[in-house]
Amino acid sequence: MNRTEAFQEQRARLFSIAYRMLGSAAEAEDVLQDAWLRWEAADGDAIESAPAWLSTVVTRLSLDRLKSARMTRESYVGPWLPEPVRTEERVDPESISMAFLVMLERLTPVERAAYLLHEVFDYNHGEVARMLDKEEAACRQIYHRAKSHLQEGRARFAPSRADHQRLVLAFAEALARGDLRALEATLARDATLFADSGGKVPAAARRPVHGAHAIAQFFIGLFRKFPPGPDQRLELVEVNGWPALVGRRDGVTNFVLNIETDGEEILAIRNVVNPEKLLRV
Repeated sequence: MNRTEAFQEQRARLFSIAYRMLGSAAEAEDVLQDAWLRWEAADGDAIESAPAWLSTVVTRLSLDRLKSARMTRESYVGPWLPEPVRTEERVDPESISMAFLVMLERLTPVERAAYLLHEVFDYNHGEVARMLDKEEAACRQIYHRAKSHLQEGRARFAPSRADHQRLVLAFAEALARGDLRALEATLARDATLFADSGGKVPAAARRPVHGAHAIAQFFIGLFRKFPPGPDQRLELVEVNGWPALVGRRDGVTNFVLNIETDGEEILAIRNVVNPEKLLRV
Protein backbone atom coordinates (compact mmCIF):
# COMPACT_ATOMS: atom_id res chain seq x y z
CA MET A 1 0.00 0.00 0.00
CA ASN A 2 1.47 3.37 -1.01
CA ARG A 3 1.34 6.50 1.11
CA THR A 4 -1.70 7.99 -0.63
CA GLU A 5 -3.70 4.78 -0.24
CA ALA A 6 -2.73 4.52 3.43
CA PHE A 7 -4.00 8.04 4.07
CA GLN A 8 -7.23 7.52 2.14
CA GLU A 9 -7.90 4.33 4.07
CA GLN A 10 -7.87 6.36 7.31
CA ARG A 11 -9.53 9.48 5.94
CA ALA A 12 -13.10 8.84 7.16
CA ARG A 13 -11.92 8.12 10.71
CA LEU A 14 -9.59 11.14 10.70
CA PHE A 15 -12.41 13.41 9.53
CA SER A 16 -14.66 12.00 12.25
CA ILE A 17 -12.10 12.88 14.92
CA ALA A 18 -11.46 16.39 13.57
CA TYR A 19 -15.14 17.19 13.04
CA ARG A 20 -16.15 16.13 16.54
CA MET A 21 -13.23 18.06 17.99
CA LEU A 22 -14.03 21.26 16.09
CA GLY A 23 -17.76 21.15 15.30
CA SER A 24 -16.86 22.44 11.85
CA ALA A 25 -16.60 20.37 8.68
CA ALA A 26 -14.68 23.13 6.89
CA GLU A 27 -12.08 23.31 9.65
CA ALA A 28 -11.91 19.52 9.82
CA GLU A 29 -11.05 19.44 6.12
CA ASP A 30 -8.32 22.02 6.71
CA VAL A 31 -6.91 19.83 9.48
CA LEU A 32 -6.86 16.82 7.16
CA GLN A 33 -5.05 18.85 4.52
CA ASP A 34 -2.39 19.86 7.05
CA ALA A 35 -2.14 16.26 8.26
CA TRP A 36 -1.64 15.06 4.67
CA LEU A 37 1.24 17.50 4.16
CA ARG A 38 2.91 16.24 7.34
CA TRP A 39 2.26 12.64 6.36
CA GLU A 40 3.78 13.21 2.94
CA ALA A 41 6.91 14.77 4.44
CA ALA A 42 7.34 12.26 7.28
CA ASP A 43 9.98 9.53 7.40
CA GLY A 44 7.98 6.40 6.66
CA ASP A 45 10.59 4.12 8.24
CA ALA A 46 10.13 5.87 11.58
CA ILE A 47 6.35 5.33 11.62
CA GLU A 48 5.36 2.07 13.32
CA SER A 49 1.60 2.45 12.83
CA ALA A 50 0.06 4.69 10.19
CA PRO A 51 -3.38 4.82 11.87
CA ALA A 52 -1.89 5.79 15.26
CA TRP A 53 0.49 8.34 13.73
CA LEU A 54 -2.25 10.01 11.65
CA SER A 55 -4.78 10.03 14.49
CA THR A 56 -2.21 11.65 16.76
CA VAL A 57 -1.38 14.35 14.21
CA VAL A 58 -5.05 15.10 13.50
CA THR A 59 -5.84 15.28 17.23
CA ARG A 60 -2.99 17.69 17.95
CA LEU A 61 -3.78 19.87 14.93
CA SER A 62 -7.43 19.96 16.03
CA LEU A 63 -6.39 20.95 19.55
CA ASP A 64 -4.40 23.89 18.19
CA ARG A 65 -7.31 25.05 16.05
CA LEU A 66 -9.85 24.59 18.81
CA LYS A 67 -7.91 26.83 21.18
CA SER A 68 -8.05 29.72 18.71
CA ALA A 69 -11.61 28.89 17.60
CA ARG A 70 -12.92 29.24 21.15
CA MET A 71 -11.74 32.85 21.24
CA THR A 72 -13.49 33.55 17.92
CA ARG A 73 -16.73 31.95 19.13
CA GLU A 74 -16.80 34.25 22.15
CA SER A 75 -17.32 37.21 19.78
CA TYR A 76 -19.70 35.36 17.46
CA VAL A 77 -22.93 37.24 16.72
CA GLY A 78 -25.78 35.31 18.34
CA PRO A 79 -25.69 31.65 19.41
CA TRP A 80 -22.93 29.51 17.89
CA LEU A 81 -23.93 26.07 16.62
CA PRO A 82 -21.86 23.35 14.95
CA GLU A 83 -21.77 23.16 11.18
CA PRO A 84 -24.37 20.57 10.11
CA VAL A 85 -23.29 17.67 7.91
CA ARG A 86 -25.26 15.04 6.02
CA THR A 87 -24.80 11.58 7.48
CA GLU A 88 -25.67 7.99 6.79
CA GLU A 89 -27.55 5.60 9.06
CA ARG A 90 -24.45 3.65 9.99
CA VAL A 91 -23.07 6.70 11.83
CA ASP A 92 -23.53 6.59 15.62
CA PRO A 93 -26.35 9.17 15.95
CA GLU A 94 -25.64 10.13 19.55
CA SER A 95 -21.93 10.88 19.13
CA ILE A 96 -22.46 13.15 16.13
CA SER A 97 -25.77 14.79 17.03
CA MET A 98 -25.99 18.57 17.23
CA ALA A 99 -27.02 18.22 20.87
CA PHE A 100 -23.88 16.23 21.70
CA LEU A 101 -21.55 18.57 19.80
CA VAL A 102 -23.05 21.58 21.57
CA MET A 103 -22.61 19.82 24.90
CA LEU A 104 -18.90 19.29 24.13
CA GLU A 105 -18.47 23.07 24.15
CA ARG A 106 -18.59 22.83 27.96
CA LEU A 107 -15.17 21.17 27.93
CA THR A 108 -11.67 22.54 27.58
CA PRO A 109 -9.88 21.47 24.37
CA VAL A 110 -7.82 18.82 26.19
CA GLU A 111 -10.89 17.49 28.04
CA ARG A 112 -12.73 17.30 24.74
CA ALA A 113 -9.90 15.34 23.12
CA ALA A 114 -9.50 12.93 26.03
CA TYR A 115 -13.23 12.26 26.22
CA LEU A 116 -13.79 11.78 22.49
CA LEU A 117 -10.74 9.60 21.92
CA HIS A 118 -11.66 7.23 24.74
CA GLU A 119 -15.47 7.33 24.77
CA VAL A 120 -16.25 7.64 21.06
CA PHE A 121 -13.18 6.27 19.27
CA ASP A 122 -12.35 3.49 21.74
CA TYR A 123 -8.69 4.34 22.39
CA ASN A 124 -7.51 3.12 25.78
CA HIS A 125 -6.10 5.60 28.28
CA GLY A 126 -2.52 4.64 27.47
CA GLU A 127 -3.06 5.34 23.77
CA VAL A 128 -4.80 8.63 24.56
CA ALA A 129 -1.88 9.63 26.79
CA ARG A 130 0.59 9.06 23.94
CA MET A 131 -1.59 11.00 21.51
CA LEU A 132 -1.85 13.95 23.90
CA ASP A 133 1.74 13.65 25.14
CA LYS A 134 0.64 13.31 28.76
CA GLU A 135 0.94 10.78 31.58
CA GLU A 136 -1.69 8.04 31.54
CA ALA A 137 -2.85 8.86 35.08
CA ALA A 138 -3.36 12.49 34.06
CA CYS A 139 -5.42 11.43 31.03
CA ARG A 140 -7.62 9.27 33.21
CA GLN A 141 -8.30 12.24 35.48
CA ILE A 142 -8.99 14.51 32.50
CA TYR A 143 -11.41 11.98 31.04
CA HIS A 144 -13.33 11.54 34.30
CA ARG A 145 -13.49 15.31 34.80
CA ALA A 146 -14.87 15.72 31.27
CA LYS A 147 -17.42 12.96 31.82
CA SER A 148 -18.57 14.62 35.03
CA HIS A 149 -19.03 17.98 33.26
CA LEU A 150 -21.09 16.37 30.51
CA GLN A 151 -23.35 14.48 32.90
CA GLU A 152 -24.55 17.80 34.30
CA GLY A 153 -26.35 18.63 31.04
CA ARG A 154 -26.70 15.27 29.33
CA ALA A 155 -28.39 15.49 25.94
CA ARG A 156 -31.61 13.52 25.61
CA PHE A 157 -32.44 11.38 22.60
CA ALA A 158 -35.58 9.84 21.17
CA PRO A 159 -35.89 6.12 21.88
CA SER A 160 -36.29 5.52 18.16
CA ARG A 161 -35.72 7.25 14.83
CA ALA A 162 -39.43 6.84 14.10
CA ASP A 163 -40.36 8.90 17.19
CA HIS A 164 -37.81 11.56 16.27
CA GLN A 165 -39.05 11.76 12.69
CA ARG A 166 -42.69 11.87 13.78
CA LEU A 167 -42.03 14.98 15.87
CA VAL A 168 -40.02 16.68 13.11
CA LEU A 169 -42.89 16.14 10.66
CA ALA A 170 -45.55 17.23 13.18
CA PHE A 171 -43.62 20.45 13.77
CA ALA A 172 -43.23 21.06 10.02
CA GLU A 173 -46.91 20.38 9.28
CA ALA A 174 -48.12 22.68 12.07
CA LEU A 175 -45.78 25.41 10.86
CA ALA A 176 -46.92 25.02 7.25
CA ARG A 177 -50.57 25.42 8.38
CA GLY A 178 -49.73 28.38 10.59
CA ASP A 179 -51.36 26.52 13.48
CA LEU A 180 -50.03 28.10 16.67
CA ARG A 181 -51.64 25.62 19.06
CA ALA A 182 -50.54 22.55 17.10
CA LEU A 183 -47.01 23.94 16.86
CA GLU A 184 -46.91 24.64 20.59
CA ALA A 185 -48.22 21.13 21.29
CA THR A 186 -45.09 19.57 19.75
CA LEU A 187 -42.85 21.48 22.18
CA ALA A 188 -41.93 20.85 25.80
CA ARG A 189 -43.07 23.66 28.07
CA ASP A 190 -39.44 24.60 28.81
CA ALA A 191 -38.14 24.06 25.27
CA THR A 192 -35.46 26.40 23.88
CA LEU A 193 -34.81 27.67 20.36
CA PHE A 194 -31.26 28.46 19.25
CA ALA A 195 -30.70 30.14 15.87
CA ASP A 196 -27.22 30.42 14.36
CA SER A 197 -27.08 33.19 11.77
CA GLY A 198 -23.64 34.62 12.48
CA GLY A 199 -25.33 38.01 12.13
CA LYS A 200 -25.91 37.36 8.40
CA VAL A 201 -29.70 36.77 8.52
CA PRO A 202 -31.52 39.75 10.12
CA ALA A 203 -34.75 37.83 10.84
CA ALA A 204 -32.97 35.19 12.92
CA ALA A 205 -33.24 35.37 16.71
CA ARG A 206 -29.93 36.58 18.14
CA ARG A 207 -30.73 35.27 21.60
CA PRO A 208 -32.18 31.92 22.65
CA VAL A 209 -35.99 31.86 22.77
CA HIS A 210 -37.35 30.03 25.84
CA GLY A 211 -40.71 28.36 26.32
CA ALA A 212 -43.10 26.51 24.01
CA HIS A 213 -45.49 29.43 23.57
CA ALA A 214 -42.74 31.96 22.82
CA ILE A 215 -41.09 29.64 20.30
CA ALA A 216 -44.39 28.89 18.53
CA GLN A 217 -45.22 32.60 18.38
CA PHE A 218 -41.77 33.38 17.00
CA PHE A 219 -42.05 30.87 14.14
CA ILE A 220 -45.64 31.78 13.26
CA GLY A 221 -44.74 35.48 13.26
CA LEU A 222 -41.68 34.79 11.12
CA PHE A 223 -43.70 32.86 8.52
CA ARG A 224 -46.37 35.57 8.42
CA LYS A 225 -43.81 38.31 7.95
CA PHE A 226 -41.73 36.32 5.47
CA PRO A 227 -44.12 33.82 3.84
CA PRO A 228 -42.28 31.07 1.93
CA GLY A 229 -42.62 31.57 -1.80
CA PRO A 230 -43.24 28.90 -4.43
CA ASP A 231 -39.50 28.42 -4.83
CA GLN A 232 -39.08 27.40 -1.15
CA ARG A 233 -38.90 23.67 -0.50
CA LEU A 234 -38.76 21.61 2.70
CA GLU A 235 -37.01 18.24 2.81
CA LEU A 236 -36.48 15.63 5.49
CA VAL A 237 -32.75 14.92 5.39
CA GLU A 238 -30.38 12.84 7.50
CA VAL A 239 -28.26 15.48 9.29
CA ASN A 240 -25.83 14.73 12.12
CA GLY A 241 -27.30 11.28 12.60
CA TRP A 242 -30.99 12.26 12.83
CA PRO A 243 -33.80 13.34 10.48
CA ALA A 244 -33.83 17.13 10.19
CA LEU A 245 -35.77 19.74 8.22
CA VAL A 246 -33.74 21.27 5.42
CA GLY A 247 -35.07 24.33 3.59
CA ARG A 248 -34.02 25.14 0.04
CA ARG A 249 -34.81 28.22 -2.03
CA ASP A 250 -34.11 27.93 -5.74
CA GLY A 251 -32.15 24.77 -4.95
CA VAL A 252 -29.88 26.53 -2.44
CA THR A 253 -30.03 25.47 1.21
CA ASN A 254 -31.13 28.37 3.42
CA PHE A 255 -31.70 26.62 6.76
CA VAL A 256 -31.23 23.36 8.63
CA LEU A 257 -33.61 22.87 11.55
CA ASN A 258 -32.54 20.15 13.96
CA ILE A 259 -34.48 19.04 17.03
CA GLU A 260 -33.58 17.42 20.33
CA THR A 261 -36.38 15.23 21.65
CA ASP A 262 -37.09 12.54 24.20
CA GLY A 263 -39.50 10.91 21.75
CA GLU A 264 -42.60 12.54 23.22
CA GLU A 265 -41.96 16.26 22.76
CA ILE A 266 -39.34 18.62 21.37
CA LEU A 267 -36.90 19.79 24.03
CA ALA A 268 -34.71 22.05 21.91
CA ILE A 269 -34.57 23.39 18.36
CA ARG A 270 -31.25 24.26 16.75
CA ASN A 271 -31.75 26.18 13.54
CA VAL A 272 -28.67 26.94 11.42
CA VAL A 273 -29.23 29.74 8.89
CA ASN A 274 -25.68 31.07 8.55
CA PRO A 275 -25.03 30.57 4.79
CA GLU A 276 -21.38 29.75 5.44
CA LYS A 277 -22.41 26.69 7.47
CA LEU A 278 -24.89 25.26 4.97
CA LEU A 279 -22.59 24.30 2.11
CA ARG A 280 -22.48 20.59 3.07
CA VAL A 281 -26.20 20.00 3.35
